[in-house]
Amino acid sequence: MNLIWQYKYFKDLNIAELYEIGRLRQEVFVLEQNCPYVDFDGKDYYCWHLMGLDEHGNLQAYARIVPEGISYPKDISIGRVVNSQAVRGTGAGKTLMLESIAVCEILWGKKPIRISAQTYLLRFYESLGFVSTGKEYLEDDIPHTEMLRNC
Repeated sequence: MNLIWQYKYFKDLNIAELYEIGRLRQEVFVLEQNCPYVDFDGKDYYCWHLMGLDEHGNLQAYARIVPEGISYPKDISIGRVVNSQAVRGTGAGKTLMLESIAVCEILWGKKPIRISAQTYLLRFYESLGFVSTGKEYLEDDIPHTEMLRNC
């Protein structure tokens, strides 16, 4: 499936876009992963939001592009990486991450990117150049590993 990619700073999102972002994040992170938590954590205000839209304008893929100093003191980050069920198995996840990395480079140049990866996805992120820092932890009762992608 070919998606149309666009990214916007928080204040430039319209109400419908913000609603769809919240809906997709809740659908996957809260309902599918059975993980009740506060998704809107206050970081969204300071971030860029990458959206992958299908030919009908429906949000199918999303990532939050996080500036330095928000999630990590000295590194930019990519978070809330999510695909709808409709695009899973199509390569949309890899495309989403490649687009996310490209947006980071457009916004801030080639800099290290630090992420909090769900541990079961380590090989996926390694295929994109991320390396485990060795820091493993539970986040909302889900095993995570901190990873870094150097430029």
